[in-house]
Amino acid sequence: MTGAAMNTQTKLQSHEGHSHGAGCSCGHGQSEQAHHDHHDHDVHGRDGHSHPPHSHGAGCQDDHDHGHDHGHQHTDAAHDHPAAEDGDDGLAVTTAPAGAVVWKVYGMDCASCANTIKTALGRLPGTDDIRISVTNETLALKLDRAVTQEADIERQISQLGYRPERVDRSGPAARPAAEEPARAWWSQPKGRIALTAGLLVVVAYGASLVLPQAAYLIFIAATLIAAAPISRRAIMAAIAGAPFTIEMLMTIAVVGALVIGAAEEAAIVVFLFSVGEVLEGVAASRARAGIRALANLIPQTAMLEADGTLREVPAASLAVGQIVVVRPGDRVPADGKVEEGFSSVDEAPITGESVPKAKEPGADVFAGSINQDAALRVRVERTAGDNMIARIVTLVEEAQEAQAPTERFIDRFSRVYMPFIVVLSALVAVVPPLVFSGAWDEWIYKGLTLLLIGCPCALVISVPAAIASSLSAGARHGLLIKGGVIVEKLASIQTVALDKTGTLTEGRPEVTDVVALTGSEGALLAMAAAVEAHSNHPLAKAIVTHAAAAPASADKPEAAAVRAVPGKGMEGRVGPSAVFIGAPRFAAERAKLSAVEETIARLESEGKTVVVVTADGAAQGLIALRDQPRSGAAAGIAALKDLGIGAVMLTGDNARTGAAIGQMLGLDVRAEMLPEDKAEVIKAMAAEKPVAMVGDGINDAPALASAQVGIAMGSGTDVALEAADAALLKNDVSGVSQLIGLARATMANIHQNITIALGLKALFLVTTIIGATGLWMAVIADTGGTVLVTLNALRLLGHFRTKNGEALASRQAA
Repeated sequence: MTGAAMNTQTKLQSHEGHSHGAGCSCGHGQSEQAHHDHHDHDVHGRDGHSHPPHSHGAGCQDDHDHGHDHGHQHTDAAHDHPAAEDGDDGLAVTTAPAGAVVWKVYGMDCASCANTIKTALGRLPGTDDIRISVTNETLALKLDRAVTQEADIERQISQLGYRPERVDRSGPAARPAAEEPARAWWSQPKGRIALTAGLLVVVAYGASLVLPQAAYLIFIAATLIAAAPISRRAIMAAIAGAPFTIEMLMTIAVVGALVIGAAEEAAIVVFLFSVGEVLEGVAASRARAGIRALANLIPQTAMLEADGTLREVPAASLAVGQIVVVRPGDRVPADGKVEEGFSSVDEAPITGESVPKAKEPGADVFAGSINQDAALRVRVERTAGDNMIARIVTLVEEAQEAQAPTERFIDRFSRVYMPFIVVLSALVAVVPPLVFSGAWDEWIYKGLTLLLIGCPCALVISVPAAIASSLSAGARHGLLIKGGVIVEKLASIQTVALDKTGTLTEGRPEVTDVVALTGSEGALLAMAAAVEAHSNHPLAKAIVTHAAAAPASADKPEAAAVRAVPGKGMEGRVGPSAVFIGAPRFAAERAKLSAVEETIARLESEGKTVVVVTADGAAQGLIALRDQPRSGAAAGIAALKDLGIGAVMLTGDNARTGAAIGQMLGLDVRAEMLPEDKAEVIKAMAAEKPVAMVGDGINDAPALASAQVGIAMGSGTDVALEAADAALLKNDVSGVSQLIGLARATMANIHQNITIALGLKALFLVTTIIGATGLWMAVIADTGGTVLVTLNALRLLGHFRTKNGEALASRQAA
């Protein structure tokens, strides 16, 4: 340990921490086919072994300087799933386009608010590419300053009743905006108006006992005070090109009620509407708290080591390459790599992994994780705005604004529905008195009531509220879903296909058996290691490592003229002998294997991969390797079956080895497959029923892209975050069932919300027609429905605290 770290070591040890964790095992070169393209050894060398250049995330630790191709395909699994739809089909995500101006828009709590703002700003000259996030209360747009200035944008937003605040993106990366604590509801304008209106209504009822005429005037005052900001927003929205808004319907209803002398009901209506707006804001703030909790994991300060001394600096100011000291009990301030020290780190807040992760020099650590045992010196590799948590927050925020098909349909429907309700209400108010000589007051009253019942607030918010809560809940447990489209697809999944190596297994094969036919086991290992030393494939590494750990041999030969035999194996010269290493079926082309066929069959039936070593056309021996299943793989498969979902393993292994592993884990097997074979199988399966493909997000791009949903599994690597539709930040197969369970719970919640919204409207429509309810009950049908829908959606934030979640945790522990 260096001087600075040594000098502080005694003090640092006094801190206590927690421990969970997950490390990166992105295992490039360890995908199922890569694992066996080389030795499958059935397909060793099949791909020509010319590894193309590729990139990896900060979390990846493997050496990728391969001398041959393992069949990797470094392309994102680019599904045809729009992350968001601009224009008329919905709100865009808030990833600010290059050169965009960004504002925080306070008070924007629902999709209707966002649509009004977008419509109004879209009519201003010089504005383009408008992107709005209700979840984050942000607005981004491209602006032609020669035509329209920032002040014009802010003036328009203010006139609509919201408070814009320019976001400065020129300075150092700041902590995510979503973490900013919300103001107390009573300190906000909407809260103060609701309180004032409520107080006046109470005073009016009190005055009605002694001065009825005064009570009438107080009801009018309450109505005007609460309705003024609502009507102002309605008028400004209409001027800006959005005449059919919730505020406009409310304004018409309130003015109409005052005209027919129903001041008491007008006051109650506008008071209840104001209360509903306050509750919407509170609910929206609670939904944002899910992401805020992630952002708040990053510490405010860091202990920077410079010139042999330690000093406390803002974590946001850290630059790539700087060294920070992380004391026991402290949170890691930045993504980086351990330079010095040994400790265990709790990464549960980021990856959801509940097992302590040992860290040593060279290991990656994530900002927000908790150091447990001893001080670590960490070299910063990512700035505050680019660390793992910042990227997770960005992905979730984008996903929350990517509209699901159900949401897009409701959004389009509401645009036709609102004008229809206005026309229908007018007809109800006018036609009966004109045609059937009905009482004007009675039918105007019913028309106004219908107008309020028709407000689509609850219906519009029913889907996005559930999606936002679902994505936040998933992100806090290491489960990332890229939008409502993917949630709907996940909920319909009937079959899950899983890559074997690195997904169902650890991705770290080990030699289990060495069978020498001529000479000693040591000589056989030395010969094989001499050739395999020229490869970085996991199976080759395992053989070389095992040979190095074997008792010292007097003869450690060197291999020459080593090359890949495309599709078959590796060959080279060891001394005077021509040596070949490959799978049994290809070795059989060069040597007779009749004497070892039974041994090969026995080893493969035990779930082992067998490598045959030949020299000068004669079999020299066998080397068997096995990649151990992940500890939670069997429980994860069982959890899928509990959901009624079939599971199948795709592997490049031979049929006997694959069958043995499949029997061990309890799932079906498709063996002896190339990457392109996997993609074709997924396409065939997807044609019959919805299929999800689970891989490491690196080597499974074709198969991931062919499935309805591609799920990347890998401890928070860049590729795992970007490559697929959903990502598990921990290497735990049980996360797949958790993803699908969350998606199903979300869709059930959405259906409940739609039922609540439409059911209340239908109920109060009937009671209004028969004269059993009036204006204030109509507001309850709208505002009350909105509140009920929002509260129901917020239940998803506690999804993993339900009995089902506890049962899954118990199975994993067992």
